[in-house]
Amino acid sequence: MSLKNKHFAIFVADLYEDMEFWYPYFRMQEEEVEMTVIGPEADYYSGKKGMPAKADIAIDNAKVDDYDALIIPGGYSPDVMRRNPQMVEFVKNIYDKGKPVAAICHGPWMLASADIIEGKNVTSFYSIKDDVKNAGGNWKDQEVVVDKNIITSRNPHDLPAFCKAIIRMSERG
Repeated sequence: MSLKNKHFAIFVADLYEDMEFWYPYFRMQEEEVEMTVIGPEADYYSGKKGMPAKADIAIDNAKVDDYDALIIPGGYSPDVMRRNPQMVEFVKNIYDKGKPVAAICHGPWMLASADIIEGKNVTSFYSIKDDVKNAGGNWKDQEVVVDKNIITSRNPHDLPAFCKAIIRMSERG
């Protein structure tokens, strides 16, 4: 099944984990998904390993109804993203509409800030396990955890399972 008519958002900010941004970005394009990169501003951002990524639009111009799913890469960028109220609100709104919200590594920080993980099974990079638990999440040490419309993974090694889960959930919706 093709995802040809789907349109996904992927967040970016400085110090994103390069693989956790680029792997899903290109993997979803292989499924014919239209990808839009959303950042705090429509600007260039540098990955942890120096790879630049350009935001197509600023969060101020992003509308939840234009997207079928959201992908949040890890690295240190989620700590930057969660300081932006519009980015946090976007996460909350896309979740509330029942659309897939996928976060990997430190990405679940955004889920915690959006107050959407209480009572949910989630995973993350192990160093933010306490943050996930303190936000009410049930932390699991698994390569991918799916709970309702939330998809989470731990680190770059989990990217194949993470992307498969995004594709599976998006084919259903």
